[in-house]
Amino acid sequence: MQNPFEILEKRLSNIENLLLDIKHKPEPEQKLENLTVKEAAPLLKVSEQSVIKYIKNGLIPATKPGRSFLIKRADLEAALTEYKSLKYKRS
Repeated sequence: MQNPFEILEKRLSNIENLLLDIKHKPEPEQKLENLTVKEAAPLLKVSEQSVIKYIKNGLIPATKPGRSFLIKRADLEAALTEYKSLKYKRS
């Protein structure tokens, strides 16, 4: 039978190695992706008209090159964290 302290020592060293691997793992690059209103609506689980209303009310920042709106994915995610549920946000 092994010494229980040796077993604990092995487990702790395994945990330490796993934590070091996680710490030194490179972070994935964030995509600088622009979304259209049609692409953003399913992510928010609302209609396209609701997304346009959120943009016009200033809840979601967007640019309008031409006739359509472009929403940066980072801005959309920031809006989601700022407003817990855009779907139930009253104007």
